[in-house]
Parts: sequence; C-alpha cells; structure tokens
Amino acid sequence: MKHFSKGLFVGAVIGALTIAAPLSQAATPQDQLVVGTSLAQVLSLDPQQATEGKAVEIMSNLYDRLVASTADGKILPQLAESWKVDDKGITFTLRKANFASGNPVTSKDVVYSLARLLKMDQAAAANLKRVGYDKDNVEKLVKAVDDQTVRIDLSEQVTAELLLYRLTTTTTSVVDSVEVESHAVDNDYGNAWMRTHSAGSGPFTLNRWSPNELVILDANKDYMTGAPKMRRVIVRHVPESQVERLMLERGDIDIASALTASDLATFQDKKGFAIQRIPTGGFYVLSMNAGNKYLSNPKVREAIAYGIDYKGIEKTIMGPYGRARNVPVPENFEYAIPNPDWHLDVEKSKQLLSEAGFKDGFSLSLKTIAQTPRIDLATAIQASLAQIGIKIDIQQGNGSEIIAAHRARDFDLLIPQTSAYMPNVLGSMEQFSSNPDNSKEANNAGNFVWRSAWDIPELTALTAKASMEPDAKKRGEIYVQMQKMFVEQKPAVLPLFERFEPIVLSTKVEGYVGHPSQLTRLENVTKVETQ
Repeated sequence: MKHFSKGLFVGAVIGALTIAAPLSQAATPQDQLVVGTSLAQVLSLDPQQATEGKAVEIMSNLYDRLVASTADGKILPQLAESWKVDDKGITFTLRKANFASGNPVTSKDVVYSLARLLKMDQAAAANLKRVGYDKDNVEKLVKAVDDQTVRIDLSEQVTAELLLYRLTTTTTSVVDSVEVESHAVDNDYGNAWMRTHSAGSGPFTLNRWSPNELVILDANKDYMTGAPKMRRVIVRHVPESQVERLMLERGDIDIASALTASDLATFQDKKGFAIQRIPTGGFYVLSMNAGNKYLSNPKVREAIAYGIDYKGIEKTIMGPYGRARNVPVPENFEYAIPNPDWHLDVEKSKQLLSEAGFKDGFSLSLKTIAQTPRIDLATAIQASLAQIGIKIDIQQGNGSEIIAAHRARDFDLLIPQTSAYMPNVLGSMEQFSSNPDNSKEANNAGNFVWRSAWDIPELTALTAKASMEPDAKKRGEIYVQMQKMFVEQKPAVLPLFERFEPIVLSTKVEGYVGHPSQLTRLENVTKVETQ
C-alpha cells in the first residue's frame, strides 16, 4: 500500500462545511462495504456498452471474463480454467460455473457475449475492432467446440499474447445468453434491460442502481469459488469532497474515492485510515477537435502545448491525482521515451500562434465533467492559456452530456481521462495512436482519436505493426518509434498528467487492492471489528 508525502498536497484552503451530525464514530455494518465516490459517469451497467471507470469497477464484480489480470499485469484464469495457444489461435477450456440465474456457463455464452459486443458495435467494441474483429467475422473467428471448450482464432492483426490482455477487460464479460435474450426488444440484444440489471456469473449481483444516487450489489452466495465475504456492497454518489471526507471520518462510509487533494491530505498518517495511490497507466488529456479551424493547425496545437503550466498545476491542483507527462506512456514503463520539452513558455506560444496566422489570439470552449480534479484542472488551463491570447469558456456538464459531446465531435477542447488495458506501451498508447478511418461517415465514436478528428495514417500503421510483432525486442523498438512520431505530429490528444486513483480506506477494511484498470474485485474483502 503506497503512501505519498505531505508535500504533494498544496492547494487553496476550502471553507469549513457545517454539518449538523456530530463527528461521532458511527459504523457501517460489519458484513457490508460502503464506498463513497462520484457516479457521474455511470451511464449504463451493460458490460458490452459501458466503458467509464466507475462503471467498470462495478461491472467487474457482476461479471467474469475468460481470463483476468492482476495489478502487475499477470494473466490469470477466471471462467477459463486453462488455455492452449498455437500459431493460429487460442483454445480455452471452461471451468464448471453457473450464472446467478442458475443457468450453466457454457461455450455458447462466450460466443454469444463476444458476438453481442461486436454486433452492438458501440464504444466498448473498439478494443477488439482495432485488431480486426468485427460484427461480420466474429462468428467465424469465435466458435464453441463443445459445451466447455471455446476456440478464438487470431484475426491476423494481433498476437495471442496481446489478445489475452484484451480479453481481460469488462467489455469481454461473459453474459447469460438465455437471460439476456429473454429481455431482448426490437433486436437490441437485451441492452435496454441490461443497462440497469445484471446477468453475470460474478461474485455479486445488481440489486439496485439509482443514477447519481447509489448502486447496491448483493453477494452471489453460489459463486464458483465460494460466497463473497461481504453480504452487500453499497456505492454512494458523494461528489462533494468535504462531505465525503466527513462521512469517512464519521464511519458512514468505508472507502472514499472522490476526494480533493486538500481533503486527502487530512488523512495522511491519520490513525485508523490508509491511503492507496493506484497507478492507472492512463492520463488526463486535453482533447482538441482537429476539425476546428484553429486546432487543425499543428502550430496552434504546439502553442497550446507550450501554453500550459504543467508543473504548477501538478503542484497546486493535481497532487496525488497526476504527474506531469506529455507522452501517453507512463515514464516507468519499459521503452518509455523522455518527455518532450513542453513547458509553460508564453513567448514561444505567442510566436507559434503568430506563425499560424493568429497573432491576436481567438476564443474556444472547454467542456469537462463536473468532477474532481477535472473542474480545477479546467480552470487552471483557462488561466494558463489566457496568457498566450486564447480565451477559454468553460462548459461543465454531467457524464452523459460531456461523453455524448466527445463521441459526437461536438467540442473545441475537452478533458477526458484514459487508462491502460495492459502494463506496456501498447496498452497505454494504442488509443492515442490508432485511427483507421477518420471520415465523419465512419462514425467510429469508440475510437479515442477519431473523436478529435485527428488523421494519423502513418502512426496508425505503425501501431498495427506493433500489435503483430511477436519478437519482444523488435516490438520495443516499434514502441519507441510510435512515441517519437506522436510527439512530432503535435497531437490533438495531448496527455497532460499521468493519472493516478488516490483512495482513502478505513483500516477496518482488509483485502482491498485497487486495480490499475479499475477491475478491482471485492469477493475477498473483509472488515475487522476493531483497530
């Protein structure tokens, strides 16, 4: 469990919040885990649709995949008890398991789930579509050999090793085909029902989801490896940091995961609490719409890259949430290149804007979800870019509004966040470096780069080459080329800060280990009586 120094926390002092309830130590039930967080981005709990971080964390406990990954990137069996790799594909042998409905998990459910993912063809399908799987070929490449055996052929655009990592994501969760199909309406693959219900084999089932209020998960007593230790998990929507801090101090919640840096600082070395700072392999990003007349110019994008005070923002706002980094690969990953020399340089930025034909500056809007730390980050970017003559109008919104605008290319600037699906350059960078068809007609809203209308055919081809290179050393050489090319093209998807997920736990909670991809499983979490 990592702790971080008090020096990371520098920020404005926020006025005290008056709370009627006294700071007496209440206690959550011993057999229930209560989490305080922001549910603003939870728009659906259908694993073949939802990709947002908090939704992923919830769904990872409702569903199983063929394989899982540990926090350090090791592939482990989940529904597959074993698998064999050959030069043309992977054959999985399933373990005996049942869905929460009581229906057995079979190879037909695996085929159905992967076909459902690609035939629904939403943003969640991007990770498999990027390497050659699609709605037209999925049933040729994914087959049920018998009830307990599944064969997935390689698409000729990915190695078996990298395919296994893709199969660890929640989007490839195995759903109960019988249950889902019983709720299908107008060929929607049961999506309308699945958004607010669960049909998995995971350690928990969905009891209730009230958007922007709470999610209740009940233990699956018949889970294949035994009933979870917690009878129930309650995830509460507490977007106000000071309220969440006081709830944790009073014992109203066991875990807080939406605290500002200043509120996090109050728990540093505080008896009864522990802090985890979970590296995600992802980034807070400034997405620029390259379809905009200003942002289509690489010199303007470079001016913006030199117009942001990364170190100052890291120190005063990001704290435990982020580390300044402008290459979409964490600096401690193998083959990561050094950061480019992008730093706040007002004169250089103004010169670049002048060379681009905009010496008098211009105005842009910046859209962001109203969530820690993105609101403060947006305000800091607004102040920083004002120094170089770019006037920013900040537009806050809820998750559904901002995510919809991003996917529709309806923005000038926007602050999204990413994560990595495997702990290497490709797992972190691929979403920044691949855009096979930039045309508006492609409507590839699941592609992160497409959303910014940034056309990068050479970088896309190089990324595809890395996906197919079986030799680790040669693949590493391609990784270096990818990062250099990304920087040279003055990206329209500009990484700002390597992203961390800081959380505070009551030390009554044991066995909670945050996963970098937010695939944190809860079946082995327990709570002790006293400390």
